[in-house]
Amino acid sequence: MEITEVKVKVVESKNDRLQAFCSITIDNCFVIRDLKIIEGAKGAFVAMPSRKIMGKCPHCSAKNHIKARFCNECGVQLTEGDKAKGAKLHADIAHPINSECRNLLQDKILEVYEKEKAIFLQQFAGQPA
Repeated sequence: MEITEVKVKVVESKNDRLQAFCSITIDNCFVIRDLKIIEGAKGAFVAMPSRKIMGKCPHCSAKNHIKARFCNECGVQLTEGDKAKGAKLHADIAHPINSECRNLLQDKILEVYEKEKAIFLQQFAGQPA
């Protein structure tokens, strides 16, 4: 497997842990979008794309986030949010299945991120806030 392209979009917010969004192309034929670069306690890391886990409204059967208090469709108060305490809120869409693959992805992505971050900071260094 070869990562043939990495695109990074640095986020402008200074107070958020989210540093950038990125997409990768593998072997010039497979794209994974919406990876996130997060600033953690031990430095930056790559978070894989994920989706919110949904539950059904008992009244209208519309899908709502598992922690939602009210249905987005009919407005009825939901009780499932109370049961979701400690439940998993997001499910990975794509992820590496071993640490070797994760390290390969993360090292390549963070290398490109550091270059893009330097360019971003250089562009905005002289501009007034």
